Amino acid sequence: MKKFIIDRFEGPYVICEIEDQSIVKIPKYKIPLNCKEGDCLVQDAEGMYQQDIDATAAAEKRINNKMNRLFDK
Repeated sequence: MKKFIIDRFEGPYVICEIEDQSIVKIPKYKIPLNCKEGDCLVQDAEGMYQQDIDATAAAEKRINNKMNRLFDK
C-alpha cells in the first residue's frame, strides 16, 4: 500500500510525496479535514485518503531523533 506524506497545501490541492520521492497533487476534498503538513496518508478502496496515525507518529519520532542528534541534545 502506497504511503503519501503531505508536503503542503496549494489552493484546492494537497501536494504529497510518495515513497519513491515523486510528487502528486490530491484534491483537498479527498482527505480528512484535520490533516496537516507532515501527516501520512493511505488511499482506501473508494479512492479517498485516510490518515495513517501510526506512520505519522513513527515519522515524527524519527525526525525528532535526527534533530536531537544534529543539535547534540
